[in-house]
Amino acid sequence: MNQQIIRWNRRDILQLGALASAGVLAGTSAWAQGARVRLGALLPLTGSGGPYGGPMAKVAKGVVDEVNAAGGILGRKVELFIEDDQTSAEAAVRAARKLIDVDKVAAVMGTWASAVTTAVAPLCWESKTFQTTTSGADSITLLPHQGYLIRTQPNTTLQGQKFGAFAVENGAKKVFFISPQTPFVKTQLEGITAAVKKAGGSVGSLVYDDKRPSYRSEVDEILRFEPDAIIFGGYTPDTTVMLKDLFRAGYKGKKIAFAYAVNQKLIESVQPEIVEGTFTISPSPAEGSNAYARVAKLAGMSNPDPYTVQMYDQINLVILALAVGGSDMNGTTIKTNVRTISQGSDRIKVDNAVEGMKQLAAKKKIDYDGASGPCDFTDIGDIIDSKFRYEQVKAGKLALLKIV
Repeated sequence: MNQQIIRWNRRDILQLGALASAGVLAGTSAWAQGARVRLGALLPLTGSGGPYGGPMAKVAKGVVDEVNAAGGILGRKVELFIEDDQTSAEAAVRAARKLIDVDKVAAVMGTWASAVTTAVAPLCWESKTFQTTTSGADSITLLPHQGYLIRTQPNTTLQGQKFGAFAVENGAKKVFFISPQTPFVKTQLEGITAAVKKAGGSVGSLVYDDKRPSYRSEVDEILRFEPDAIIFGGYTPDTTVMLKDLFRAGYKGKKIAFAYAVNQKLIESVQPEIVEGTFTISPSPAEGSNAYARVAKLAGMSNPDPYTVQMYDQINLVILALAVGGSDMNGTTIKTNVRTISQGSDRIKVDNAVEGMKQLAAKKKIDYDGASGPCDFTDIGDIIDSKFRYEQVKAGKLALLKIV
């Protein structure tokens, strides 16, 4: 099963930004100024996360359109403001300040890169703006966010354990982890190391500068370890360079990477033999669910990526938390109610905000289970459980191996 990526050019991005800033995305002209509910999406429309930001924006817009067509939140129209974080912490802070200070949004949703999420989180909790994220660094939910943050992405300790266990499962005894300096490099390495050492193996590691045009010296250090498997912790641009240099150096072992790094865009940009056989791992959407089918339709993708799926869940969760909270459409209301509508036994299962608001209007208690699966969160905002998707590059395409 191949993951589709929607590519957005600069004209698309500028047009989307202009529409969002003008309130056109929500069709606000028929609604009174005071009746609006303002929500923000801070997405990687450009930069390393660029392949994912466009579909995330499209799904967020689609959910808002559905809610507004059904009468909004308690009769109030939803306005969606979308900003490009450029997959850059510095740009993200500027964009977040606009969303919070100028647009006056109740929530900032969708932050993708861990560095971006970490940079804007203080702006959110200090202003009591609710934040939802697809970032995985363990350090994020350890921040003093006072409950104003949840993430739909499994943390990187769990992800690291999955990477290490998969390497061992595929016969690796000596595993080498390479990564740029990211907020999650330490916790991912700890997870990998625990899984590999439990099986009697050994782990080496290297943190590199992700702006370098070549990694020949780093490759020499990696190969001195004689690894059976290399785990890549970077993003698409630096992983592309690293794969090329490892290929030139004659590395023949197993290669395992994040699915967001080794995506179809990367595969099509290099010689086939450079990336052939590479494994990818990512949190898995709830494929086969009604919610997943809804995301596919909204995004125009047969196989939506995990981040687009999580964006769908985040905006539905925020809308339902506001709906159950009554008249106060703000970040504190979302914080107070997001678990009320997403977890608990003996509740009516819903997978979209429109249906959820119908049940709430009928005085029913709801449990939102979405396109990424159950949306149950710990006290500090971590998602409690997730399935993982394993794929391999075969003949220039990503082929599904298993979902467990």
